[in-house]
Amino acid sequence: MFTEKLRAIAAIICLLLAGCGRKDSGSAAASNKVRIGYVGITCEAPIFSAVENGFFKEEGLDVEMVKCEWANYKDILALGGFDITHHLVMYFLKPIEQGLDVKFTGGIHRGCLRVQAAVNGKINSIADLRGKSIGVPGMGTPPFIFANRVLGAHGIDPSKEVSWRVFPAGELGLALDKGEIDAIADSEPIGSLLIAQGKVKNISDQAQDPPYKDEYCCAVIVNGKFLRVNPKAAAAATRALLKGAKWVEANPAAAARLSVEKGYLASSPELNTVALSHLRYVPSVSGGEAAVASAAAEMKVAGMLSPTTDVSDLAKRAFVHLDGVTDEWLQNLQVEKVAGGQVPPDQDIRLYAELILHDTEASCCKAKKVLAAQK
Repeated sequence: MFTEKLRAIAAIICLLLAGCGRKDSGSAAASNKVRIGYVGITCEAPIFSAVENGFFKEEGLDVEMVKCEWANYKDILALGGFDITHHLVMYFLKPIEQGLDVKFTGGIHRGCLRVQAAVNGKINSIADLRGKSIGVPGMGTPPFIFANRVLGAHGIDPSKEVSWRVFPAGELGLALDKGEIDAIADSEPIGSLLIAQGKVKNISDQAQDPPYKDEYCCAVIVNGKFLRVNPKAAAAATRALLKGAKWVEANPAAAARLSVEKGYLASSPELNTVALSHLRYVPSVSGGEAAVASAAAEMKVAGMLSPTTDVSDLAKRAFVHLDGVTDEWLQNLQVEKVAGGQVPPDQDIRLYAELILHDTEASCCKAKKVLAAQK
């Protein structure tokens, strides 16, 4: 009798689970809705541009934007709080190693991270950082991970041979001024603003220094369950984001204005233009895949991945190729070049940034005179 009751209960549970499974798969597969996660930072311009220019609609998708915080960004994606975004490769590799169910699908841009030191200080190279203190906006943040990679690549053990101190991103420059730290690791727009203020020099620049200058720091990343249930929508959303990146590269000033004026981030169009001008939005599928492999290899050297991790296997697990998302498609993709959407080639970015930062009549006059003298 007891055995029969157990069998009946088990059968009911199986039916309930099967019913739930069918409902989830059917509704997800039939839907053209995609939820895009974002934090509200400069480098997310392709997301904002793709939404505002209708690139998702062109792919037959209905978009919902989901605002997130840094602290729970990875978890919200993994748990299905949103379906797709683009973000830093290094930020997700350790969680993927540990089983996070997400996949990269294409490279978005290069060059948003820096390691910097005081402009008149004694630190002039990564080797000079041995035994020194480095300020970061948080342990485990992308600037922290990048600094670890760079240190490890130069034979410095980041867990033993340097000390780390956490400051709010906007206070890193002040901490450096006060001598509380010897160097900082940061991202845009902080790095460009500190250079514009004449406070720092670059010790390692992801936009300029090999091998990082050719590596995609940010890539499209999609929730694993969403990808398995709705691969066509995942591919369509990836194409929309990659097209957004190509549009930003062609129209950086317009993209910067759009991001601010539509309320996606708190900045000014001018400051956002300065920050965007340092990034390269040349989307690439093969480039994104290569970045996953190279970042994994250096993160292991820096001790940020398990010593037993097979980085080649990790890279294969972390990246997926989607139908209709190829380098050939990207090469043939044309985007509009809007009037006034570009940064003038002869514009002195540092002087431009100083104008914005000080915003006084005197500095405006001075900068105009300098610019006039250069012509």
